[in-house]
Amino acid sequence: MPIEDVKLGSDVKIFHPDLVNLYGCTIGDETRIGTFVEIQIGAAIGARCKISSHSFVCEGVTIEDEVFVGHGVMFTNDKYPRATTAEGRPQGAADWTVQHTHVGKGASIGSNATVLCGVTVGAGAIIGAGAVVTMDVPPGAIVAGVPARVISTLNGSRSASSSA
Repeated sequence: MPIEDVKLGSDVKIFHPDLVNLYGCTIGDETRIGTFVEIQIGAAIGARCKISSHSFVCEGVTIEDEVFVGHGVMFTNDKYPRATTAEGRPQGAADWTVQHTHVGKGASIGSNATVLCGVTVGAGAIIGAGAVVTMDVPPGAIVAGVPARVISTLNGSRSASSSA
C-alpha cells in the first residue's frame, strides 16, 4: 500500500494493510477498511465509514460520512469504457473523462452491488445486495434489483414503478 500519497484521517483502521491498495485518495477519521479493498486516486471517503472486503472505489467517487459499503461493492467511472482509442493505441488518461459518483451521508450499499458512474445515492438511502444502480437514488429510498428500483422508503411508503 503506497501510503505516502494517501491522506488518512485520525484513527483509520486498515485491517490488513499489505492486502489493501490505496493510492492518491482521502480517507476520513475513524473509517474502517477491509481486506482486498482498492481505493483509487482522487476518491474521497468520509469519516466513520466502513468499506468491507473486496470492494473497489475508483477515481471520481465521493463517499460522505457514516456510509456502509458491503463486501464486493463495485463503482465505475466510465460510461463507455474501451481498452484502445479509435486508432488502436492503448487508452490513456487524456482519452476519456472521469464520470463522478456521489454517495450521501449515512447511506448503505449491500454486498455485491454495482454503482454505475454519474449517479448520486442520497443521504440515508439503502441499496440492496446485488443491485445494479443505474440512476440516482433519492435520499431515504430503499432500492433493489437489476436495474435497481425503489421498493420502499425509510418512512415506510412503497413504490413499484420507480427506477434507480
